[in-house]
Parts: sequence; C-alpha cells; structure tokens
Amino acid sequence: MANSDTVLVVGGGVTGAGVARDLSLRGVDVVLAERDGLSSGTSSRSHGLLHSGARYAESDLRGAEECIQENRILKSTAGACIRDTGGLFVQLAADDPAYFERKREACADAAIETELLDTDAVRETVPELSATVERALWVPDAVVFPSRLVAANAADAAAHGARILPHSPLESLRVRNEQVVSAQLGGTADETIEPDYVVNAAGAWAGQVAAMAGLEVTMAPSRGVMISVAYDQCEPVLNRCRVPDDGDIVVPHDGEVVLGTTSVPASDPDDCERADWEVETCIEECAAMLPPVADAEITRTWWGVRPLYAPDEAGQDRRGISRGYSLLDHAMDDVENVASIVGGKLTTYRRMAAATADLVCDRLGVAADCVTADRSLPGHDDPARLDEYVARFDSRGPTDTDIVS
Repeated sequence: MANSDTVLVVGGGVTGAGVARDLSLRGVDVVLAERDGLSSGTSSRSHGLLHSGARYAESDLRGAEECIQENRILKSTAGACIRDTGGLFVQLAADDPAYFERKREACADAAIETELLDTDAVRETVPELSATVERALWVPDAVVFPSRLVAANAADAAAHGARILPHSPLESLRVRNEQVVSAQLGGTADETIEPDYVVNAAGAWAGQVAAMAGLEVTMAPSRGVMISVAYDQCEPVLNRCRVPDDGDIVVPHDGEVVLGTTSVPASDPDDCERADWEVETCIEECAAMLPPVADAEITRTWWGVRPLYAPDEAGQDRRGISRGYSLLDHAMDDVENVASIVGGKLTTYRRMAAATADLVCDRLGVAADCVTADRSLPGHDDPARLDEYVARFDSRGPTDTDIVS
C-alpha cells in the first residue's frame, strides 16, 4: 500500500527519474515534473560513456570507486540500455609515460580491472589507430544509451504509482513557516501540488529551482560539444591517456562514433554559445588517436551542459571542479522539506538517487530500504519495449538517436 506522503521531484533527467523510481519502490507517493521531455537537459546530451572510473582514478579515488561499483550494477540490471564494449586508455608518442603508469596504479587502488596491451595487441583491437600508439590499458568502460535508461527508470516508477509529468515546468514554489506548502506546475499538467517534500534534481538548472524557494545553490555549468561521425571500425571506447583535455574520448555506436568533448564555462544553461572552434578542436584531437575520423561524414553535432556544483568555483575551464555529487539538505537553510541533489555523473545516478531517497524517507519517517542495486529495469531484455518507453515519455535525445528506433 502506498504511503500517503507526496514527494515532488523536479527534473526529469536520469537522476530525477532515478529518485522517482527509488522512492516509488519504497512505497512513497511521487510526482515527477520535467519542463520538457524526459532527459531533455543534460542526460540525453552527453557522450554516452559509462565510466569504469579509470578517467578519474589518479585524481579522485573515491569517485573512481563509485564509478566502477555503479558500472557493474548497471551492466547487470540495465540490459539494452547499455552496450558493454570495454575501453582503452591509449598512450601516443607525445603522451607522458609516467602518467600512464600513475593511471594504471590508481586503477589497481580503486579495484578497477585493467590489462596492459602492447602495440600489436592494440592494433589488433582497433586496426586503424594512430601509428604513434605505443601501448594501451584495457578498462571496463561501456556505452550507455541515456534515452532508454531515463525512460526505463520512469516506467518502473510509473508502474509503482508515480505520476510522471513531462512538459510540465515548475513555475513557482510557495514557502510558509519554513516549509514548501505548494508548487505550481504549468504546461500540460497545469496544476498545483501540495508536497510533503521537494527534491530538486534539476541538474544545471538546480540554482533556478532553489531560488524559487528562496534558497541558494551555486552551480558552475560548463558546456561541451559532441560530434557523431560515420565510422564502424571501432569496438571499444577510446580514451587518450593524458590529463583530461578537449577531444580525448571516442565512444562507439553501431555504425558511428561519438567524439567528445570540450569544457567551456556557461553562465546560462539555456543560452550557450556553440562555437565552431570546439567542433574543429574535438575532431582534430580525436583524430590524433583515430585518424579516419578526421575525414568521416558528420552525422550530427550537439552540445551538452555539465551540472557542476561549485560553491567555490575552481578552474578557468571548470575541468578542475569535482565530478562528485552533493546532497544538500536545505533544513540547514531554514526550508525544512527541500533537498537538492547536484553534480555527479550519469554513471553514478543510481547511487545519487539512493542517497536522496534515504534522506527523504528519513525525513518522512518511511522505513524502507533501497532495492535498485539488485532489481533489473523493466524492458532491460527488450530493446523495442525500451524504445516504447522512450516514445511514451518523450525522452529521445541526440546522444543515442541513431540507436533508439
């Protein structure tokens, strides 16, 4: 029997959909509101890399450990939302061999499985890699199709009583006696909600949602370009083994590869410049690893905005800002029934949702544990069914538009 408490989740990306699913599986009454189609913000505008944690291993051990743990969970529960390709960290002649060794040692510290490949083994795996490749490190990276992942989470939430409201933007929050007492939704919903609790999962827009309740959440979003090109001779994810920089990731799809990405500060996630130099730089840098992509046909280009949380902004290009997540309990800011879940990565969305649901259930007195680590997503073994969910919740985005039918 459903609990009578109503939780309003604002934001229909992968984290918001994950929170809605987790809470609904615990018997909590949930309303999920998204201003556009689900996943229309950051989630469906990523490069679609399911991190093994290797990218962050030498700079953020805890974050790397979280990535590999969630990577394994999603591979066992998300089915056709994932393509398990493996990945390579590729050292070119111009790259620092000491950094390669630090990466390898850090992966071992984070319990990330690796395998060292020499030049011959690397070229056997990806025949058209650059002639300057000296060695590579195999890691358990994979590809994720976010449109399906978000829709499957929403479908499971809906099957357990949640109301999923795409195209229903939050227009206002009313606060009285240190509580949000009502929320006005526009769009297709056009209704007033009287929530017992509000979860702000609006990603790069979390600061705008928080401001409606008189709260401050300081986001420092950065934009990045992705370019999909026609190329079908690359099976694993490719990562340039150097300090993270522009154009150092190649993500394989069936007949295309996605090249990514840049990191440019964005003051307004709704009004970001789209610069030609980002596209040119990304292609040039990725071609240093995989030369044929320099002349491959471009099938689509898109920009995404990272939902970076930075109360103390770090780094001019914002690459220095942690990709970890923060769960903000706004009872500390005198609004007792609001929390914001900010930052993080798509790979760790389930963990972020579980932490948020734990907090909400504690505040509402709901005694129920998280079950999402062991529970497969609906449609996980049926791509056509997953794509029906995508259509149902209007969650199709540019990251995987070539995959989702």
